[in-house]
Amino acid sequence: MSEANNNAIGKNSRKNVLLFALALSIICSLLITAAAVGLKGFQRANQSLDKKVNILKAADLIGKKKPSKEQINELYDSHIKEVMVDSRGKILDTYAPNSLTLYLFRSDGMIKGYILPINTRGLWGKIHGYLAFETDGQTVSGFSVFSHSETPGLGGEIESAWFQKNFKGKKIVNSQNKFVSVGIAKGKAENLPKDKQANYVDGISGATLTGRFLSEGIKQTLIQYDAVSINFRQGKLKTLKDDHSIRADNRNKDQ
Repeated sequence: MSEANNNAIGKNSRKNVLLFALALSIICSLLITAAAVGLKGFQRANQSLDKKVNILKAADLIGKKKPSKEQINELYDSHIKEVMVDSRGKILDTYAPNSLTLYLFRSDGMIKGYILPINTRGLWGKIHGYLAFETDGQTVSGFSVFSHSETPGLGGEIESAWFQKNFKGKKIVNSQNKFVSVGIAKGKAENLPKDKQANYVDGISGATLTGRFLSEGIKQTLIQYDAVSINFRQGKLKTLKDDHSIRADNRNKDQ
């Protein structure tokens, strides 16, 4: 076989290899894209379910054993109502710019509490969770964290049951009924002055910065929702028969 023929065969071989590699890359890309698109619906469904689980945890409607998907949806639909509120804490009929999301915990036609979404900076990334309150507008009834990037065994303890349970019963107002938020102590809350113990939970050893960021984030969120808490403290939200009864009970004095 001549040298020219060998060169031609070599060039064709390299060309075939490149074409095969290109075709394989295109096929793999199409398969990955199809899989991503096909799984997007499942991912959204799982995210929605995870959101419901953590709202229900904050409302203390889920114990240690996670219910089935059907039970979660049933609990959420029968006890939780998502609404939008304005800067005065008034529930809106439709979405409006700068409105805030609020979750009402209901039972037997009565509002049993409300839940706020917590989205704040952490040491290594965002911390997402929910903070629940009793209808007195000042007592924390539950707390849950469902997403964070904190260090396992240190700041990552914010998702542990012992830490989250510490929030229950804490107050966001002081003994003079002034807003002070609820924060994470450096160490044990019982070591703080007595007049501050009701406004702090036990800190996490070795996670001072995580505690500081979470405390600041909770305070900023509570400031945003201050009008809502005031409305509850003034007894403006009690019954929950339907959407109209919510809005009627939530009317402001100047209306």
